[in-house]
Amino acid sequence: MQHMVALAFVFLLSSSAMAAQTDQQAVDQLFAAYEKAGSPGCSLGVVRDGAFVYSRGYGLGSLELSVPLSPSSVFYMASVSKQFTAASIVLAAEQGFLSLDDDIHKYFPELPDYGQPITLREMLHHTSGFRDFLGLVQLSGRNILDVHSTPEMLDLIVRQKALNFSPGTEYLYSNTNYFLLAQVIKRATQKPLSVFAAENIFRPLGMSHTQFYDDKSVVVAGRVPAYEPGSNGSFKVNWSTNFDAVGDGGLMSSVGDLLLWDKNFYDNRLGKGTLLKEMQTRGTLKSGKQIDYALGLEISRYRGLPIVEHGGALFGYRTEILRFPEQRFSVICLCNLSSANPGALSRGVADIYLKTSLAPAPPAEKFVQKSPGSEAHTFEGKYENHQDHQPDGNAKRALDIGNRRPDCGRPVHDDGVVDGGRHRGFQ
Repeated sequence: MQHMVALAFVFLLSSSAMAAQTDQQAVDQLFAAYEKAGSPGCSLGVVRDGAFVYSRGYGLGSLELSVPLSPSSVFYMASVSKQFTAASIVLAAEQGFLSLDDDIHKYFPELPDYGQPITLREMLHHTSGFRDFLGLVQLSGRNILDVHSTPEMLDLIVRQKALNFSPGTEYLYSNTNYFLLAQVIKRATQKPLSVFAAENIFRPLGMSHTQFYDDKSVVVAGRVPAYEPGSNGSFKVNWSTNFDAVGDGGLMSSVGDLLLWDKNFYDNRLGKGTLLKEMQTRGTLKSGKQIDYALGLEISRYRGLPIVEHGGALFGYRTEILRFPEQRFSVICLCNLSSANPGALSRGVADIYLKTSLAPAPPAEKFVQKSPGSEAHTFEGKYENHQDHQPDGNAKRALDIGNRRPDCGRPVHDDGVVDGGRHRGFQ
């Protein structure tokens, strides 16, 4: 009898190992385009119950030095940074430095009087009406790749005499919100966001390769450059070591460190206990309509399952953290190639590992990965309604985003200054 039980146990272990190997092979096939010689690519982490079930790098972190990508490679995180800025605001509120319902004029009296208050909470939810400062840089004839100091950017924001809409009445993604929130941390706590986040988030969680990059002269160990497709299968470097604005972006991190951040969403070790609820509470407009955007996170559904996610795109970096909270399953995908689509890749990975839990996929959402060096890159995902700025299922379609801005149906998580990004909130 004991022999039979032992055999059954061995059989179960063997079956489980074979299933895991099959899943990993399917994932490798998803990323196969980046495995060709001399290509940039992506670092991947597949997380279940607080541990990696699969992690690896596909392609090169440095074409110049032929250094391969790995889960320890450090990427510029673009808009994935916003959730860390939001967490810092919540933790600062717990410590009594500020309130989420404070008027921004309490910390920025130099801002024009818009006739009504704009709360930090509205800024966190992108319902403030502030015009996007990254778009304003372009409209002013400046190049975002050049050196731009924080005072210069603040001056650009302060000189805007009007908002895009009355605060709290609409949702419109604007990087200005989180750029200003980083400065709120500095003015309220007397510590720059880089220091406050290190003391209150990164060190407590052991995220030793994560930092807000607010000094362009600092060397970041393990940082990888980013690239964009060139001609005839070549690649061009597409990163900026000049850019050190933080809050809306500016985080440097790795797949390995982001595992520790993901684990904290199930067993919070930070602050006094309000962090998880605040960060995952969706915004509500003054009309009573609830939006999908919470605090640096988007709360929605994918193939019938609740998800929490955010992506980022700036220069040649493309990033995504996708979480399925009910399954305690997450995908972390960080890419150093502008034509990569980590949002779609992450969903493709989820399709493999959660195939028995997901509802059937609509044909239009089926993911096909194009070659990273192809001239036209298919970008399938969520797009916003041009009138009310909300995700619009009717606008879901593939767009050639290349290096130009799409005319309509803007990608939801693109920071969008370079490589066809989104220019929201400047009119």
